Amino acid sequence: MTISLEVSEGVGTIRLDRPPMNALDIATQDRLRELAAEATDRADVRAVILYGGEKVFAAGADIKEMQTMDHAAMVARSRALQDAFTAVARIPKPVVAAVTGYALGGGCELALCADYRIAADNAKLGQPEILLGLIPGAGGTQRLARLVGPSKAKDLIFTGRMVKADEALALGLVDRVVPAAEVYEQAHAWAAKLAQGPAIALRAAKECVDAGLEADIDTGLTIERNWFAGLFATEDRERGMRSFVEEGPGKAKFL
Repeated sequence: MTISLEVSEGVGTIRLDRPPMNALDIATQDRLRELAAEATDRADVRAVILYGGEKVFAAGADIKEMQTMDHAAMVARSRALQDAFTAVARIPKPVVAAVTGYALGGGCELALCADYRIAADNAKLGQPEILLGLIPGAGGTQRLARLVGPSKAKDLIFTGRMVKADEALALGLVDRVVPAAEVYEQAHAWAAKLAQGPAIALRAAKECVDAGLEADIDTGLTIERNWFAGLFATEDRERGMRSFVEEGPGKAKFL
């Protein structure tokens, strides 16, 4: 199996396992979409980790497979490719990418689908598609620009260069850099903490930020207002406010 979902204590790990470089072939892409849907639907999954193992996150698409495809074949395939990554980006729960080694091309695009990125100090990230006469096709031109800004995104996409972990952190491409041996542990700690939080409020917060970025500010404020008011109908809101009044801030325990 090239990719799997393992669940423990509220945290689901979507684990790439296609040695030696976790190349994202069509079968892996399709399975990624299925697992993203499963992680979305399962009540026992409250936060998600994207992980490629200790040595490499994902070095990109399967170039040998892509080389055999002509224009008509890619026209037919490109929507499914994007849909697989969009399914990850739309998991309505906190998602963290634990990035080790190379995260290039589709691997970088997969990391971009996460809400937060923890990278190993030996990680290298980039969008090298231009070196193949291509552009990123799994969301890279859109998600990268929204994350780091258009000029920095264009530099990475136009040149196809790789950036090491320290530059990725400075660019805002990753959020934390840690020793390689600690990447999964720290990603799990991040996910496990949020898995104990108020699930509906976390879903609301994620949707407000993501949907708001795609809209004008008035629409974004409407989305926020509707979610904010709607959360007053939840048990988590009652639990959180009651705990605050009776015990002080930060002590609420959510189901």
